[in-house]
Amino acid sequence: MTDNEHHHNHNHDHSHGGLGHSHGTSAPHRVLILCIGLIFIFAIVETIGGFWANSLALLSDAGHMASDAFALGIAALAAWISQKPPSHKHSYGLGRAEVVGAWISSILMIIISIAVLVEAIERINAPQHVKGMPVIIIGFLGLLVNLFVAWLLARSERTLNIRAALLHVMSDVLGSIAALISGAVIYFTNWFPIDPILSILISVLILLSSLRLLRESLLILMEGVPGHIDFHDVSKVMSNIDGVKNIHDLHIWTLSSGKVSLSAHVDIYEMSQWKDILSKLLNAIEKEFKITHITLQPEAKIMDCKPCNGSNGENA
Repeated sequence: MTDNEHHHNHNHDHSHGGLGHSHGTSAPHRVLILCIGLIFIFAIVETIGGFWANSLALLSDAGHMASDAFALGIAALAAWISQKPPSHKHSYGLGRAEVVGAWISSILMIIISIAVLVEAIERINAPQHVKGMPVIIIGFLGLLVNLFVAWLLARSERTLNIRAALLHVMSDVLGSIAALISGAVIYFTNWFPIDPILSILISVLILLSSLRLLRESLLILMEGVPGHIDFHDVSKVMSNIDGVKNIHDLHIWTLSSGKVSLSAHVDIYEMSQWKDILSKLLNAIEKEFKITHITLQPEAKIMDCKPCNGSNGENA
């Protein structure tokens, strides 16, 4: 491609200032700090109560709450980092810090869930005496705390990182309910296996949710095409625009939670038509796929263009 043709590259971005402005102020740091404080304090209460009552349901919920405090700490740090504007070193900004936070958070939950599963299976084989009433009281208080924290987070913008933190808290809501049920069954029937059985049920639910979140965050970190967008559909829509000969070197990836980018080389018949073709391409991509961060490169004489290594999205 000649030097003159390079000047026809087009970058179209409606994000108004890049990643630094992609998040609202509905989850200020003081809210996250309040959540961290509440969860950490009650994790200590549940740990003490769990050992006193000898309840795995309480101890597992305490472990989850401690990981929640850590997850929210990651969320707060990642949210702060992601607000930093793009720089010469990080031209996209640091919005992906939230995705890294979600990835770390999901791995932590998987480790804790597996640890609780192992302990619960051991307890089923050798049931242990559990004090029912303390478990009921602490489980009920934990439920109130977790519901309040979940309400605070639910009012925030649903970025991938906030969803990860909310997943932790919702898992604790389930954990508190399990502890409450466990305490009630033990108090009224003295059937101790209910404690590890409910711990296994909750751990499996948390494990499945964490694996899904881990997969979603890894897809972004590995520059994968977002799950809600079909690569071939995008190529087809772009190729059907009048004046477009072919689309190649098409790439679609996620910058950070909710920020999808697209770049492509567009073979056209006449460079003089590029302005109209570009407008049609941008409108079609935004309308059909809600992608606004778009970089398109026109190529009127493909024989003069250097071959694109690893090109994809070619159409017959």
